[in-house]
Amino acid sequence: MLTNFENLPDDSRIWIYQANRKLSDEEVDFIHQQTATFLEAWTAHGADLEAGFEIKYNRFIVIGLNQENASASGCSIDASVHFIQSLQKQLGVDLLDKMNVTFYHGEYIAYKPLLDFKQMAKNRSVSKNTIVFNNLVNTKAEYLEHWEVPAKDSWHSRFLA
Repeated sequence: MLTNFENLPDDSRIWIYQANRKLSDEEVDFIHQQTATFLEAWTAHGADLEAGFEIKYNRFIVIGLNQENASASGCSIDASVHFIQSLQKQLGVDLLDKMNVTFYHGEYIAYKPLLDFKQMAKNRSVSKNTIVFNNLVNTKAEYLEHWEVPAKDSWHSRFLA
């Protein structure tokens, strides 16, 4: 069952998929339509899942699930991953590689492989105050408060001097 992302409770489970490039407005419209259709029919053991989503900065797909009524099962999580894989294939974009870092480089959002980000930290091209996207947040509350944070406040800090 599709609901507005804003209406999900703060303890809703969150999954964040980052694109390896900025998506065009047409691609965002396509993702919006496809994700709404998927979430409208998403179930776990026959029970409707109350879920919502948003697409941020033409780069991130954020799916939230209210677990008060029904929680995602292994099969329903697999279905969501298959859905994201189908988007990847249709759009020619990578959404599942967790070994990449997205961060602000000035006013722009940059996307780098983890090894490149480590090298940038070593070269002091990024600092502990560089704003990074912490895609490891688990709940809507964490997403709202701790998704865009200085690198020193996220798992990225281990790469900074």
